[in-house]
Amino acid sequence: MTPSARQNLLAAWAITPNGAEIALRLARHLPGCDLCLAAGLARAPLAEVTFQRLAHALPPRFSRYGGHIFVMATGIVVRLIAPLIRHKTVDPAVVVIDEGARHAISLVSGHLGGANQLALEVGRITAADPVITTATDLSAVPAIDLLARENHLSIENPAAIQYVSMALLTGQPVRLHDPMGWIGGRLPAGAVIAFHAPGGGHTTAGVWVDDVLAPVPPRTLVLRPPTLVAGMGCNRGTPLAEMRGLLLDTLARFRLAPASLNQIASITLKQDEPGLLALAQTLGVPLVFFEKDALARVDGVVSPSAMVAHHIGVESVCEAAAILAAGNGPLIVPKQTTRNATVAIARIPSTSSASVRGGWTTSR
Repeated sequence: MTPSARQNLLAAWAITPNGAEIALRLARHLPGCDLCLAAGLARAPLAEVTFQRLAHALPPRFSRYGGHIFVMATGIVVRLIAPLIRHKTVDPAVVVIDEGARHAISLVSGHLGGANQLALEVGRITAADPVITTATDLSAVPAIDLLARENHLSIENPAAIQYVSMALLTGQPVRLHDPMGWIGGRLPAGAVIAFHAPGGGHTTAGVWVDDVLAPVPPRTLVLRPPTLVAGMGCNRGTPLAEMRGLLLDTLARFRLAPASLNQIASITLKQDEPGLLALAQTLGVPLVFFEKDALARVDGVVSPSAMVAHHIGVESVCEAAAILAAGNGPLIVPKQTTRNATVAIARIPSTSSASVRGGWTTSR
């Protein structure tokens, strides 16, 4: 299951009759919410999951859901999830509501996991008071990790989140490099100091939002925008290792961040190419395919090939596919080759052009 698919799944857990009534109400009002009840409860026949012991039922299911709502004492939940939590960047949201529906507590993954928002929603359904303890929320300060998630930015070094959050909470300046304007308007104007050159001896917290690899100062949070498209062509039967090596070596050589790779694009003739399909699956990015007529109309190709035109009917596959999938964005890396594969990189020019039109997309 992909992280995006998991994110929309919830589980409501209860071990007592009163808890089961609240959990049933939540499951009915929250889309994609499974009811998980102790066996023997009157409502158990309505549950998607029944269990004899919660301590045995939860571990194999903890990471399958994007959020868990426990209708029980907080102490029970803390002991249950303690061995299961790993890091706030990957843990599901955990919300606890008492059996009297008085308080809905955001316990784990308040920002990235969405527990704060889930606690608010649980409170709305049950009339419980949401309990949110994250400092940025209480101080009405933007949460940098939440801004990253909302803008589909990949967090490269999550340990640096604390430096940026503390700076915002204490009114200290934050150095910001955000040439494409992903989050600049969401941070307090008075707290931001622009910086463009990497490196240096800065000791203040900073945020670097770019798809370019560069040495950044300490205490700098690196966020990668989904702005790069790799157009690829290959001979039949080209192995995964060759295509993967070509793509990653090209990104490294041109100092581009792999985490900014938005998708891979090619020609529809390659829709069933095993190595290409495996490459997209391995890297966790979608594939998009274009008909040769669409590729032939693309402007900006710099390395047309008469041989490719002879065999396929279009002068460019990798460059044209990259440009087209990037919404006619600029080609920033021209065709690079190995014996059996080609790759080119284009950049999506703005967040509004991230959607792909005219292609045939595979699932992740």
